[in-house]
Amino acid sequence: MQGAVPQGAGAARTRSFGFFLVPQFSLAAFTAAVEPLRLANRAAGRPLYTWHLFSQTGEAVVASSSVELRVDGCFADARRLDAAIVCSGLDVQEYSHRELMAALRRLSSHGASIGAVCTGTWVLARAGLLDGYRATVHWENHAGLVAEFPHLEVSQELFEIDRGRFTCAGGEAATDMMLSIIARDHGGELARQVTDQLIHHRIREPGERQRIDLRTRLGVAHPRLVEVVELMESRIEEPLSCAELAAAVGSSTRQLERLFCRYLGKPPMKHYIGLRLQRARQLLRQTSMPILAVALSCGFPTASHFSKSYFEHFGCSPSAERRRATTVTPVELTKGSAMHDTAPAAAGPAAVLL
Repeated sequence: MQGAVPQGAGAARTRSFGFFLVPQFSLAAFTAAVEPLRLANRAAGRPLYTWHLFSQTGEAVVASSSVELRVDGCFADARRLDAAIVCSGLDVQEYSHRELMAALRRLSSHGASIGAVCTGTWVLARAGLLDGYRATVHWENHAGLVAEFPHLEVSQELFEIDRGRFTCAGGEAATDMMLSIIARDHGGELARQVTDQLIHHRIREPGERQRIDLRTRLGVAHPRLVEVVELMESRIEEPLSCAELAAAVGSSTRQLERLFCRYLGKPPMKHYIGLRLQRARQLLRQTSMPILAVALSCGFPTASHFSKSYFEHFGCSPSAERRRATTVTPVELTKGSAMHDTAPAAAGPAAVLL
């Protein structure tokens, strides 16, 4: 996998992956990425892939679920990898260590493919490793990533594989991405065998949506209401009036009011402002945007109007939200009393460390 995610079936050489774990990483996304490699080895009857885990200090690292994983070394120890994958989760902005970014840049310069699951895309962006590449990220982090790195091409795909970069939205999307890589390496038949073992049913395409259907999210199937909410979600920065929303779906404001109150228990504009404030909260937590810029990007014309609405909805001011987001409690990388969860053993010899 030198220089790009490999193409074509039947690659003979065992390929080495390094998983770079940062505190509070998503255990679900990590497992979804590593298990397809293990099962590919099992299905093939030989070590197609090896993998090793790395942390900043070389000590065990704690996931967001409080599970602690042992690792094989620190970031600086990673050498001769075919691919590196950043696994992160909550508060990724606080854990984009210089050592991690330096290790990734070094591996990239030596021809390794560089990837990320879940919020790990932030780390690659900060390291300058996504310039000129397509990338994706979890839907909850999309607006923040675009705001922080407006020059990047960030999609809302399940996963993106673009030459020597591969990123996914996290969760089960990591499985689909890795299955796609296995198919490129060793053909679709092996990838389908792994899919069957995972009880994954099928390998999803990159363009399939990340989020569940809006009808399911709302618990409502009324087509006009769903159409209005879709319109609201697409017009956060420049919100429409109730009259404009009603006209767009061929309804009256009175009918729209009744529809929202009946099915969602609140007027349409209250639902709308809730969507805008949720977006604002994401931007406050995930970016360094000035509060006024956050307000404007979420359709609030003044900082005072934004602050008042924010406090009424969340019970704290935007500035308090920002302070809370940037005050990170140090995470212990080792806990003597914690249960250790050992990652699946890599097949084959380990020629990854110096």
